[in-house]
Amino acid sequence: MHRTTALAVTLLLAIPAVQAQQASEMTFFVTSTNPGQGANLGGLAGADAQCRSLALAVGAGNHTWRAYLSTSATSGSPAVNARDRIGRGPWRNARGEVVAQDLASLHSDANRLTKQTALTERGEIVNGRGDNPNNHDVLTGSQPDGTAFAGDQDRTCGNWTLGGAEGSAIVGHHDRMGLQDDAPARSWNSSHATRGCNLAGLRTTGGAGLFYCFAAD
Repeated sequence: MHRTTALAVTLLLAIPAVQAQQASEMTFFVTSTNPGQGANLGGLAGADAQCRSLALAVGAGNHTWRAYLSTSATSGSPAVNARDRIGRGPWRNARGEVVAQDLASLHSDANRLTKQTALTERGEIVNGRGDNPNNHDVLTGSQPDGTAFAGDQDRTCGNWTLGGAEGSAIVGHHDRMGLQDDAPARSWNSSHATRGCNLAGLRTTGGAGLFYCFAAD
């Protein structure tokens, strides 16, 4: 075999190994798809399972994956804060880029979450404002500091069990852009409420029912 050809073959064979290594090091992603029932994710357990399934499909199943979602208190259980579910960091996207060093930086202006870094598990950019369709709304149910909301108002689509026209959930903007250039519009995790909990309702405000996944280990 010609020396140049042999080198080319060697490089091509090395690509899957590099991709596998990058996948195993990935500790953060935006889900590439919704399970199919809008904000009805099967509760936190169902959302975590979706994170694990998507990560496993790209060779990143060697982590304990958690969905970045808060839930409201009920008569039988206390509220759950999204920030308490995802470990301590640092978190890297599918390209190996650090998006936040720790919880403090993640929930501050020091994080590096942008449209270019908030990638899916496949390393793909998620459509944002100005794209067709706009998918920049990411489900969180959280306040800017990553904690759950108090009170009786539904901000989590029934703790991620409602997938109909009724109910609402708080979303963030993964591209840090909105109708106005203000703090909510630039927030990755707490921008505004949705119009309903089904996919059609989520679509009207610019979302496809995607959510953030973090490796907690």
